[in-house]
Amino acid sequence: METKTAQPKKETAQGTIIISSEQLLKQWQEHRALTRRVIEAFPEDKLYSYSIGGMRPFAALAMEMQGMAIPGIQGVISGEWETSPEIFNRPAPNPKKELLKLWDETTEEINKLWPQIPPHRFQEIDVAFGQYKAPLYYIIFYWIDNEIHHRGQGYVYLRSLGIEPPAFWDRPY
Repeated sequence: METKTAQPKKETAQGTIIISSEQLLKQWQEHRALTRRVIEAFPEDKLYSYSIGGMRPFAALAMEMQGMAIPGIQGVISGEWETSPEIFNRPAPNPKKELLKLWDETTEEINKLWPQIPPHRFQEIDVAFGQYKAPLYYIIFYWIDNEIHHRGQGYVYLRSLGIEPPAFWDRPY
């Protein structure tokens, strides 16, 4: 009986690759799908106005995430970054169906742009949005972390409104 062994892992100057670009994109898109379900769970009026302790309404938080997505990927691809702080503070489309439409369009645009990222760029240090200096894989993880953080705020809002939020673990594997 022949024993099959795993193929050697690819090596880079940084070490062993443990996640592919496609896997990273899938991880992010799973988080985006879950955040979309949080947006859907909000009552129309509360999405744009409800706040606890001075935090922004969830529609504003969603727009911050939107502001990082496409301009961020374009910066990763090209090394040219939008630096206007307004990209994170654009008003949310209203009604909710328009915000969800924008979310879906952004998701599709992410999927189109992602393959254009040169593989070496993930390890390069750049200054994202003119202010965050780090390796680009770190910047992308930051976007995902930021989304998780703000989605957590959305969970608190929903629970305080008596609404059960989507299960945070309910992401396709």
